[in-house]
Parts: sequence; structure tokens; C-alpha cells
Amino acid sequence: MVKKHILLGVGGGIAAYKSAALCSLLVKQGHDVQVLMTENATKFVQPLTFQSLSRNPVVTSTFHEPNPAEIAHVAMADRADLYVIAPATANLIGKLANGIADDMVTTTALVCQAPLLIAPAMNVHMYAHPAVQANLEILRQRGAIVIDPGSGPLACGYTGKGRLAEPEEINQVIEAVFATHADLKGLAILVTAGPTVEDIDPVRFVSNGSTGKMGYAIAAAAVLRGAEVTLVSGPTHLTAPSGVKLVSVRSTEQMQDAVLSALPHVDVVIGAAAPVDFRPAERFDRKWKKSDGLPHVQWVQTPDILAAVRSRKQAQQTVVGFAAETNDVVENARRKVVQKDLDFVVANQIGEEGAGFGTDTNHVVFVHRDKTQPLPMMSKSAVADSILDHVKSIHRSKRQIVDSEELGRS
Repeated sequence: MVKKHILLGVGGGIAAYKSAALCSLLVKQGHDVQVLMTENATKFVQPLTFQSLSRNPVVTSTFHEPNPAEIAHVAMADRADLYVIAPATANLIGKLANGIADDMVTTTALVCQAPLLIAPAMNVHMYAHPAVQANLEILRQRGAIVIDPGSGPLACGYTGKGRLAEPEEINQVIEAVFATHADLKGLAILVTAGPTVEDIDPVRFVSNGSTGKMGYAIAAAAVLRGAEVTLVSGPTHLTAPSGVKLVSVRSTEQMQDAVLSALPHVDVVIGAAAPVDFRPAERFDRKWKKSDGLPHVQWVQTPDILAAVRSRKQAQQTVVGFAAETNDVVENARRKVVQKDLDFVVANQIGEEGAGFGTDTNHVVFVHRDKTQPLPMMSKSAVADSILDHVKSIHRSKRQIVDSEELGRS
């Protein structure tokens, strides 16, 4: 591999000893590793250990400024190609998610523009705590790569999920980050996410259970891989990933207008949103009271966004749809591919445990006109990267065909 500058942040947990093995592995591969340790981390492993392995001074204090010509944490962040935090304790994860910078590890994280890779390690119940999971989700939404901990006996005596991933596993992810980082540079990608909302009266509306997690994961992964990303999002509780151009909408018509406005300027459209398919023909201008009896609502169809894209897209543009189905998943998805002239559809079964709306994992199948490619159950971040890998391959092939045709006409 090409030599990279890697920051290795070490948190205060018993798993810090594994970070020494990771440091050694990265140095043997020719990387320049700069270790930063929290004060608690130094209680488990002495800084001298990491200094001997990395052949660089270990930074433990925000007040240690060896070079008066630069600010240490800014200079280290500017040189970094990747920032790895392993082990990431619950305390460190909470600080990172909430922008707290009270030591060298967290202060450097706030200024660092390189990809952030986080490897949690803690007690099984601590890892499963809603606060920890919410903080990890915030970090994922911002583009951080989280390596799930392994399961097995823990230092605290419990057995379960919470063990720091093995150094070899973390190294594999690091290699993948360097291999894929910026592989989508030069591509403009439009992603739709979340539900749309159609109002019945000033307080009631029709919508669906989409949380936007899948679309936001795709947008975050695409930015990390160097793409220029426009995210058209319906109402969600998610924070837009850093680096995207966010266009917030409410109704299906608003989403279609935003998509068609951006369409001439993008190479790829990924329709991960769940637009509402129907709306009231007329919206009541006042709250409908229970005393008024049951309202008589006439329904009309909302715009079909991907059908509108089909009629306006260029030959070299790649368009991907999504299909959440209750039955006949592949058949319904393939019908959508044909009717809307899509390159492929990402389909999943509604109601399957661990898949669909609101989950952090998904179980999907890529459906083409003439083939299918099922994926195993995996995190939505991993699904996002698989979708982008597929998009990259298809778009490259389409670009070659268009270029050949243009060359033939010249």
C-alpha cells in the first residue's frame, strides 16, 4: 500500500492493549502512525509502548506543543489521511457525538477532515444502552465508519457483544477505506430519503414509517467516497451528513420538483425515499372536529417521481429505485425496473425482522431486468456501500457506451 498518515486515538479501556497490536501492524505495512491517548488510556498501556511501536512521540496532553511554529492538534489533523479511534469507550463516543473536546483525542477529532473510523469496546449492557446506540447513530450519520464490536467473553466477566474488533479486522476496514476513498470523485449523486407528508387539515396528515436511515446512509457513504451529493429529504429526525447539499421538502410534489430541478446536473439518481402515493383532493383549512362527524375525503394520486425522471433523464445517467414489498418482492421490483426504465431496484420484504423502516440493518436484493443479486443481512452503512459499488460499475459501463457512440459519430 501507499504510505498513509494515520492518527490512532486510544481510549481508556482494557482493550487498549489490542491497539498496540494494531499500531504495530500498521507500521509494518509502511504507514506513519501518530498515537494520541486519553489520560485514562495511559493507565492501561504506557505511552512508551506506543512510542516504541510507532517510532513517533505519543501525544497525551492538549498543552503539549513541541513545535512553536504550529498548533499540534491542527497540524496532526491536517496531515492525517485517516483517524482511527480504538478502543472507543462509551465516554469517548458520547463526547464525539456531542462535540465535546476536552482532551487531545476529541479535540483533534473536531478539527480533522480525514475519514473517521471508530471501533467501540465496552460491557455488553453498556454497548446496548440506548444512549450509546443513539450516539453511534449520530456519528454514522455524520459519515463516521463504525466497526461493530465482536461477541464473546468480556474482561468484566460478562459474555456478549462488546469486544474490540481484532487488529486484523480493523486493518481490513482501513485497507478498504483507502481503496474506496475518493473512488466516486467527479460523480454528482442525487439521493432522496425519508417519507413525504400529505396534509389533510392543519394538524392531520398522511405519511408512512420511513425514517430516512437508508437514504442518509447512502448520502454519507457517497460523500466519504468523494462524490458531490445532493440529498432531497422528507421530514426526518436525522442530521444531514457533513458535506451534502440538503434540500428539505414535505410533500411528494415538492420532492419531485426538487429532484427534477437537480436532475440536469447529476450523474446518478438514487430514489431511497418513500413518497406517499396519494393525497386528499382538497385540504381542509381548519382542524376537523370530532363533533363534525367523519370527514368525507376524496383521494388523488401524487406524482410518480421516478416516472418523471424516466421521461427526462439522459442516456448516460444512472437511476436506482427502491421497493419495499409485502409479497412477491422480486416480481414487483422487476416490474418497477421495466415500467420506470431503472438500472436496478433495491428491494426488501416489509415486516422482516432487522430490515426495512427504522432499523439499523437491512436485508435487500438488487433486482435487474434479467437477474437478481441478494445480499445478506448487514448494517445500512454496509448496504449503502454495496449500492454505490453497484452504481459505480453500471455507470462506468454506460459512460463507455455513450463515449463510444459519440466517438463513432465524430
